[in-house]
Amino acid sequence: METKNIIIVGVGGQGSLLASKILGDLLLRQGYDVKVSEVHGMSQRGGSVITYVRFGDRVYSPVVDEGEADYIVSFEILETARWLSYLKPDGQIVTNTQQIDPMPVITGAATYPEDLVSKIKAAGVKIDAMDCLSLAREAGSPKAVNIVLLGRLSHYFSISEEAWQEALAANVPPKFLELNKKAFALGKDFQG
Repeated sequence: METKNIIIVGVGGQGSLLASKILGDLLLRQGYDVKVSEVHGMSQRGGSVITYVRFGDRVYSPVVDEGEADYIVSFEILETARWLSYLKPDGQIVTNTQQIDPMPVITGAATYPEDLVSKIKAAGVKIDAMDCLSLAREAGSPKAVNIVLLGRLSHYFSISEEAWQEALAANVPPKFLELNKKAFALGKDFQG
């Protein structure tokens, strides 16, 4: 199998590192060679966080270059736009529509771009966008956005529901497992 590339992008504190850990674990359990690279940036201050997940028969490097991502999983819509150049021409985006103002917007030096999902669609990009924050709250915690996104991402893989659940159980503290199972199901079953 040729190497597949996933980029997970977000803002510090959104749970993207846990999402990449669960995804890496899931893919290892499927017998793939997996490389995960975490690039934190200014994550402690609400800055961009990016993680690369690469998997296949044999993976030599954890880094994904521009134009190589099969999937971009994004926790925030401006981050989706920021990393768009990394997507392959036939790649798939799975994104949360939540907007988190970056520092230039907060200080008034810039304005948040409007209607990014429509603009990305108009560029011919395959984008699966949904309000993951609302679904996470419905599951029981706004911190479950990462698991809602993984539930949505599961649509694009021929990996069993049981395998996804095993990876969740192995990486989420037991006291939060039921909440995360609900968040995963809400993302997976979302009709939008």
